[in-house]
Amino acid sequence: MSGFETIIYEKDGGVAYVTLNRPEALNAYNIQMRDDLYEVLGAVADDPEVRVVVVKGGGDKAFCAGADLKEFMSAPPPTQARMIRFQRDIWDRFSNMAQPLIAALNGYVLGSGIEIALFCDIRLAATNARFGLPEVSLGIIPAAGGTQTLPRTIGAAKAMEMLLTNEWLDAAEALRVGLVNKLLEPQDLLPAARAMAERIASYNPNAVRAAKQAVRRGQDMSLSQGLRLEKLLARSI
Repeated sequence: MSGFETIIYEKDGGVAYVTLNRPEALNAYNIQMRDDLYEVLGAVADDPEVRVVVVKGGGDKAFCAGADLKEFMSAPPPTQARMIRFQRDIWDRFSNMAQPLIAALNGYVLGSGIEIALFCDIRLAATNARFGLPEVSLGIIPAAGGTQTLPRTIGAAKAMEMLLTNEWLDAAEALRVGLVNKLLEPQDLLPAARAMAERIASYNPNAVRAAKQAVRRGQDMSLSQGLRLEKLLARSI
């Protein structure tokens, strides 16, 4: 696949790479990026050759600095603009991907950027990464899952602090609270993501997908329900 305006899609063996590619705008999320991601994620989900997906940001300043405010806060009115953004539910596509998603996070990871990262299964961060959800300070709230995925990841107390005060976390604090899995020097981030993706891609894809499904679905179940799900998935491999 090629010809996208806001992303770069590449495939190397069993690993797909999705690059948010608006470096001049700190990879801010706009309607065109929504459309491009919607198309790519749908195609990746249906591609049996893709075993793992790495999501990264173009340039060295940001993974994604949030929604494009020049577009979002201009005509049509912000509430209508937000509804337009939701006409293609890429967030549902992210959350229902069978393949593991690895986020390689550098620079600014804000708003929609942190929400994309939270839909990924493993988050690797460069030491220059900074994380935040500034929506309340702009008179809105996160609406791409941030109020739900953040507390499930770092706990309600710290999530509430970030959401209500617009407190940003540096990379070290993000690691401490469990927002990211590992920290790496900026030059080591993509090689580490590639190595991890290739390692996962080398395993039985049915087992990998079943393990992901067991954890993801089990989070919203009681322990007994989760154990039943695990048993069913184990028998399906």
